[in-house]
Amino acid sequence: MTQAALAIQAPPVAQGDARPRLGELLLRRNRLGARDLEQALAAQGEMGGLLGHVLIRLGLVAENDVAEALVEQLGLVFVPAASFPQEAVEVPGLTAEYLVAHGVLPLAVADGTLTAALAEPQNTFLLKALALATGLRVEPRLALESELRAALDRLYVQQDEADDAEGLLDGPLGSDSEFVEHLKDLATEAPVIRLVNQIISRVIDLRASDIHIEPYEDGVHIRYRVDGVLHRAEVAEAALAAAITSRIKLLAHLNIAERRLPQDGRIKTRVKGHEIDLRVSTLPTVHGESVVMRVLDRASIRLELEDMGFSPDTLQRFRSLIDRPHGILLVTGPTGSGKTTTLYAALAKLDAETLKIITVEDPVEYQLGGVNQVQVHTQIGMSFAHALRSILRQDPDVIMIGEMRDTETAQIAVQSSLTGHLVLSTLHTNTAAGAIVRLEDMGVERYLITSTVNGVLSQRLLRTLCPSCRTATELPDEALARSGLARFMPAGRRTVYTAVGCPDCKHSGYRGRTSVHELFVMDDAAHKAILAGADATTLHNVARQGGMLTLYEDGLRKVAAGITSLEEVLRVTQDQGNG
Repeated sequence: MTQAALAIQAPPVAQGDARPRLGELLLRRNRLGARDLEQALAAQGEMGGLLGHVLIRLGLVAENDVAEALVEQLGLVFVPAASFPQEAVEVPGLTAEYLVAHGVLPLAVADGTLTAALAEPQNTFLLKALALATGLRVEPRLALESELRAALDRLYVQQDEADDAEGLLDGPLGSDSEFVEHLKDLATEAPVIRLVNQIISRVIDLRASDIHIEPYEDGVHIRYRVDGVLHRAEVAEAALAAAITSRIKLLAHLNIAERRLPQDGRIKTRVKGHEIDLRVSTLPTVHGESVVMRVLDRASIRLELEDMGFSPDTLQRFRSLIDRPHGILLVTGPTGSGKTTTLYAALAKLDAETLKIITVEDPVEYQLGGVNQVQVHTQIGMSFAHALRSILRQDPDVIMIGEMRDTETAQIAVQSSLTGHLVLSTLHTNTAAGAIVRLEDMGVERYLITSTVNGVLSQRLLRTLCPSCRTATELPDEALARSGLARFMPAGRRTVYTAVGCPDCKHSGYRGRTSVHELFVMDDAAHKAILAGADATTLHNVARQGGMLTLYEDGLRKVAAGITSLEEVLRVTQDQGNG
């Protein structure tokens, strides 16, 4: 619903009519599933509060969806942020502290009536208190809580209090515009620009995937994640924290005056001949704003499945799953395990000339030729589920969902696969078999899982040994047998390689990363186990009987081939056991 449409007065509810409940309205509008509503009601019973706030806090419904339902339920006018006053409206009897504490934004006072925007216009106690304090008739309007809080902070929160809390400035400034100009001045000083450029440019030399800029009492700590492991680089003066953060926020087109809320943005830049995208995230901490920049180097992205560490037998079976005309193929693993890159590589194997391929991502990390990529915007109600409902009317052949986050998304994916689409997606589970149980938890019936899921690929990234300094080591037969390496080593060979460290690998012993995989292909035995209600452990054992190698076992194959060390495999797959 557009802001203009929301601003229209909803028809009043007739006296004596029972107003529909908020949950019923959201169900009717397909914004919420029945199971999610049950979960939210249970949480409300424990936490208290209004159902709308609980739903938003749990991430089940967008703030806009709740506002639309409240407009229909309460018969109120919705006020978008664009209609908020630019100057604070003075109301006799109400202090700025009271307005901020209770989330009340006065819009106008005229003819004995106070018109005010509230996040909870149904709060009769607050409305009575306002009427008693002002002696005016109160006419409530509905506003989004996030927009309301931002406006109250802008209009009523004293600037000098914010400055004291941050400790950024020597003296109070008279207005928001002066404060913003001060931050801009800090961010555009030559030493600060040079420092930020140096911080960013080092990612190419270090081959870093993330930059962490963390303010502490003793200074600004700068760390780089290289091959999945954080390395401390330098500590800048604490006094530079605000300037560094402001410079990065200017580059990412973020609000430099907002230091109390997390923000996300993007920087596109060129470093040493490389076109790189930096995904920027800021998070307020007690010592200032922590900034993390995820590095997306377009030149380094590998979109060839053959180059991603697949063992030949696993790759052959994975390719056969991609070639199927319909069904669901899931890739699982923790954050930063390369799931999205694997899906991109899978899409690159499909013929975009003859197939309609659409992706829904949050965010779109790399742009693929011939593929329609859709960016999720939860702030405006463009969630995965909302985008998918529209995508199905675009006549796709292949759909990639960046992540299955909720019940509705999972159910739409199942329906899509049943109607002849190939669906690729990711899930956050530790094992391939765990993805099946996760789908059950999300409300997908077992018979639908067996009808739609073709296979699940679980993967991790592990560091590869530096070829310049790796050292051969002879393992005794007992160690080979205990670790499980014996079955993967050529007959009579006991040599493996260990990490040492040299200037080429920055003395870490490792240079670059590869993948380890376990691929659970759905067969008759797996279908029977799922329909019988098997748990993740049972399913894992069924998959192994069907020929699946575990992450640990696939890692051992790479140890036997001299690609990585046994210590690295244990570090990455220790939650999997030794097979």
